[in-house]
Amino acid sequence: MKKSNYTSFEILVLALEAAIQKWNNEIEMTRIRHVTVIDIGKTNAKLALVEMDSLSEIAVRKMANTVVQDSPYPHFNVDALWSFIVDGLAAHQRDHGVDAISVTTHGACAALMDSAGNLALPVLDYEYAGYGEAATHYARKRPSFAETGSPHLPLGLNLGAQIFWQQKSFPEAFAQVSQILMYPQYWGYRLTGVASNEVTSLGCHTDLWSPTANDYSSVVDKMGWRKLMAPLWPATKPLGLITPEVAQATGISPQTPVACGIHDSNASLVPHLLVHSKPFSVVSTGTWVISMAIGGKPTALDERRDTLMNVNAFAEAVPSARFMGGREFQVVMGNDRPTITHADVAAVLGKGIFLLPSIVQGSGPYADRVANWIGSPSPAERQVASSFYLGLMTATCLDLIGAEGETIVEGPFASNTNFLDILEIATGRPAVTSQNATTGTTIGAALLVAPEKMIKTPVKRREIANPPALTAYVNRWRELLG
Repeated sequence: MKKSNYTSFEILVLALEAAIQKWNNEIEMTRIRHVTVIDIGKTNAKLALVEMDSLSEIAVRKMANTVVQDSPYPHFNVDALWSFIVDGLAAHQRDHGVDAISVTTHGACAALMDSAGNLALPVLDYEYAGYGEAATHYARKRPSFAETGSPHLPLGLNLGAQIFWQQKSFPEAFAQVSQILMYPQYWGYRLTGVASNEVTSLGCHTDLWSPTANDYSSVVDKMGWRKLMAPLWPATKPLGLITPEVAQATGISPQTPVACGIHDSNASLVPHLLVHSKPFSVVSTGTWVISMAIGGKPTALDERRDTLMNVNAFAEAVPSARFMGGREFQVVMGNDRPTITHADVAAVLGKGIFLLPSIVQGSGPYADRVANWIGSPSPAERQVASSFYLGLMTATCLDLIGAEGETIVEGPFASNTNFLDILEIATGRPAVTSQNATTGTTIGAALLVAPEKMIKTPVKRREIANPPALTAYVNRWRELLG
């Protein structure tokens, strides 16, 4: 037996140091009780205070995320959003206390910053359609799908197209750009003064990132943008502490840490990556319905059908597919939300009432098809058929990305029984919801600050009524698509 070179006193000191370090770690883990999550979606912005011991939202504030239509182009009202954020942080601190802050936002969005830390140009709305000839010029420069896993998308859904157009259309203003930040990191910068970028937003159909190379894509170098990109930062590493100005305006301790920020669909994936065994898939629902396959079967992605390669919080490539499901449901139903009965479901199945794609054209698995109805539904039947449509579109997306195992549904559609039932029948695999089904994005963002708080919670399963009729409905919908 090898003799130790340490004296008894040194061994005692080492043991004491280890005990102190363990004690400090435990204090640090238990110190974070409440996390405010800044969740900026395309339609609405939300400030949610998450109680970490129960992983539940205990205070929520919302506002509409309106687009300013003034010159020089449609852009997001970041000043109004910042006032909303500061006011909400102050309220959370006053009512409960805030121990940490995390940020999650929609994708396809960047902030072009000048050397003084201000916006050199407004934050462009990705639904702007006025790129003109610049769109054609950019299409010749953008990298291949094989390099980026990013399909050629309309409007500004490829973030590279936005930056290209801004550079060509506003050369004097663009010449003042010193740093390009993805949208979550823009808010992280305003909170901490630390500039960063992070791979979940860079890898979200931007054309700017190569998941296989784990580096910026060729267009970044071709356009001279690499020198403008803020330093890369892991989603799982705190960005910094809030600025003295934020501390003073909110009453929050200046020692409060802030996560660097994460793309919203990837935030909803975080809890499952921490606890679930592969294979499984996650469907994040909202304005966009994003399907993500974890450990599924190898499948060649088809860029013509809006499949893409996302990058998760641990910098791993994730086959994904998407369509604008929440927007489509809003277009079909407006503000009508009739009470649904079993008779309404039976009527849709019995009469053969179908909604065929696509309501929002230009994206999704049937981007070039024009929507049409089979049958003349009542308002309640229209809602049932719309839910079936959304479930069938989601099943199509999951098939395109090689999904296997359980399908875990997050967001608003997790409470839609008709959506879940048709999705399970169409995929032949369980469609389940987690205990925190309606707050997956928020909880995932909060867990970036304290991942040790995540525990595996039971999933919710249902008994499906009338599987044969639902199976026949699925088969007929697919036949009608040809």
